[in-house]
Amino acid sequence: MILAFENFELDCDLHELRRDGVACSVEPQVFDLLQFLVENRERLVPKDELFEVIWDGRFVSDATLASRVRSARAAIGDNGKRQVLIRTVPRRGFRFVGDVTTRGMDDFNGVRLPDAGPAMLPSGLDKPSIAVLAFANMSEDPGQEFFADGIAEDVITALSRFRSLFVIARNSSFTYKGAAVRISQIARELGVRYVVEGSVRAAGDRVRISAQLIDAASGNHIWADQFDGRLDDVFDLQDQITEKIVVAVEPEVQMRERERARRIQPNNLDAWSLLQRGSSQSYFVNKSGQDEAKRLLGKAVAMDPEFASAFAQLAFVNWVSIPWGLADDNATAAELARDAAKRAASLDPNEPMAHYVLGRLHMYDGEMEMAIGEMQHAVAINSNFVWGHYGLGQAYYQGAGRAEQSLPHFDAALRLSPKDPLRWISLFGKGAALRELGEFDEAIKICRMACQFPDAGYLPFLQLASSLAAAGRFGEAKAAKDKSMQLEPSLTIRFLRGHMLGHHEVPMKSLVGNLRKAGLPE
Repeated sequence: MILAFENFELDCDLHELRRDGVACSVEPQVFDLLQFLVENRERLVPKDELFEVIWDGRFVSDATLASRVRSARAAIGDNGKRQVLIRTVPRRGFRFVGDVTTRGMDDFNGVRLPDAGPAMLPSGLDKPSIAVLAFANMSEDPGQEFFADGIAEDVITALSRFRSLFVIARNSSFTYKGAAVRISQIARELGVRYVVEGSVRAAGDRVRISAQLIDAASGNHIWADQFDGRLDDVFDLQDQITEKIVVAVEPEVQMRERERARRIQPNNLDAWSLLQRGSSQSYFVNKSGQDEAKRLLGKAVAMDPEFASAFAQLAFVNWVSIPWGLADDNATAAELARDAAKRAASLDPNEPMAHYVLGRLHMYDGEMEMAIGEMQHAVAINSNFVWGHYGLGQAYYQGAGRAEQSLPHFDAALRLSPKDPLRWISLFGKGAALRELGEFDEAIKICRMACQFPDAGYLPFLQLASSLAAAGRFGEAKAAKDKSMQLEPSLTIRFLRGHMLGHHEVPMKSLVGNLRKAGLPE
């Protein structure tokens, strides 16, 4: 692709700047800066975005950026005083203001691609955009082509269920199939920040699938892995591989997005960045973290009253303040959670977090079948939604007293959240269900795993104390109970009954009885 302005040409394929047809000497980083400004000429580019794209988020000074901008201006005959082509908006960023024509687009598989222009997200939100390319068939058997295509199509479908991702449709991403095109060019033309690519190699009845997630701006591999299996049941294998790829890719993207949001200056935060910062704060089981999460998410929904995901996350932080013992008033927190969840569901009926929170609120009100129904609906919307499976586990065990029925859902949540900072919640939930089933040794082991999370607060130690007391290990139970009280000084039996609302009488009686044996005061 060639971007032409005045008597200059930016050849993006050759990474070359030409003036009157003659190549100009320009540093690679300066070329990248110039190319990015020209491609995004329809908008102001903030300084933070240039730091993210050109330096891959590494810390550099404003002076370094200013030096590169001066060099870019000098390369195209501009300067800071004239600003004929590159305009500075003080304290905000830069914009390329010259007239540009685009030519030299490649023809892929007989389909001529239009000029994508600046990479703008159709949603109007700066949420992460991702393209899944057709997986390459590396097998000698051309008949495996359908299997390679099927893997990529399934990954597209599965990622599309996450409301926080903008996923490019198959018909667009598959136009690059079989073409030797650089990832950076694909990303520019599709307007995406991330690209998933992969390959399939079959030999006999065995198959190996390789996949990688790439940060399109830097070209860096964020994640890569290989998966092996047998071709005995192709469709079952396809499902297994799809889940493994999605379970790896979605958390990595969200982790990158949270890091990206943290690097943005406060005065440049948009609704998406506020959601990311608020979500990060919601992982902390303390009042200051939760209050900050509510503040940031409140700003997000005020900035964009149609932002369903922000309303859903706001509902979540208001809800968890109740069982975590952080609410100033439980009834008020529940109403705030209910209002935000209903708003999220009305804006987007397929927002799974909204249905999870509504399910927990039905548990709070003692409406167990309605709670189970909402959780099932959340999982039906997105089978990879961790909170939906955890919520079903909670509804079956704590809400309905059906511990055995809860275990597959706790296991699903743990399988789907290998890097989740809130993984401890599913761990101690499973530990509690195992204790109720009399599997004390396994319950103790699982609860100890939950206690290893540094920001988990008092709840894992509380469940550990209960499991140890149930096993007759009262000295260890008292030590775990003491740790719980150290983390939550208000902890008593009465405190628990006030915060663990919506519990079935059988698991609640078991929990309280064991904690009395561990020495928890009334």
